[in-house]
Amino acid sequence: MSRKHPIIAVTGSSGAGTSTVKNALEHIFHLVGARAAFIEGDSFHRYERKAMAEELQKAKEEGRTLSHFGPEGNLFDKQLELFTCYGESGTGVRRKYIHNEEEAARHEGPPGTFTDWEPIPPDTDLLFYEGLHGGVVHGDIDMAARVDLLIGVCPTMNLEWVQKIQRDTRERGYKEDDVKDAIWRRMYDYMHYILPQFSRTHINFQRIPLTDTSNPFAVSSIPTPDQSLVMIHLQKPKPTVDYKLSLKGLIDDSSISGLNTLVIPGGKMMYAMELILTERILGLMKQRGHLDPDAE
Repeated sequence: MSRKHPIIAVTGSSGAGTSTVKNALEHIFHLVGARAAFIEGDSFHRYERKAMAEELQKAKEEGRTLSHFGPEGNLFDKQLELFTCYGESGTGVRRKYIHNEEEAARHEGPPGTFTDWEPIPPDTDLLFYEGLHGGVVHGDIDMAARVDLLIGVCPTMNLEWVQKIQRDTRERGYKEDDVKDAIWRRMYDYMHYILPQFSRTHINFQRIPLTDTSNPFAVSSIPTPDQSLVMIHLQKPKPTVDYKLSLKGLIDDSSISGLNTLVIPGGKMMYAMELILTERILGLMKQRGHLDPDAE
């Protein structure tokens, strides 16, 4: 962690909905005048798309586990190097993974490849990471220890799969059978490298559908926010009673469901994020001296 160069990370599985939190945070950064260096977790994958397909075939033949969720499919050391370097000096390098033709046109490279590594912009106030491994721990690598605000996005399992299926088939052109295979293949790494992160986060946002998602492969559309509830688990620091009551009073139809949890209507998720996360980010900015300590 760093007083002068804080790191904010949003972590969650593929299809979890981390982009929703990213959108909320981008708005908050604009409101408080924080300049962020944006980092995409996909950029730390070890292989480009073609090479990954070849490695997956080898792993299958050899009976090994390989996925984008685990260490064999990623450059954890390179990500930790960035987090460490940024925390110490506000510098580092980044690249981008090109997902589709739209991104290919923007970055002048074919889909399924990486752009070149390049320095992050100078004079930023914080680093913002969105991806699979913002709080991963593996051997000597402890990403969570480098993060000042770690936010988990973890919808119920079947909803997570519904969102992944819909995104990968409709937006990324994958066949449904290929998505099923990916979900199954990733299960070991999901259990060992994704789930444990949600015990290290400061805040978790968990969306709970109010529609039938018992068979995610038979669901034709993603439940809307109004067809969902969101459970907010405030883990670090533990919230006071007054703070929880204040949040409940500000968010209509919300309820306190446990010592550190608040349940809200799904349509109020962005509003709740802004209420909770703006205060946290203002605290980080005041800590680094970016804002007046008495600023509201």
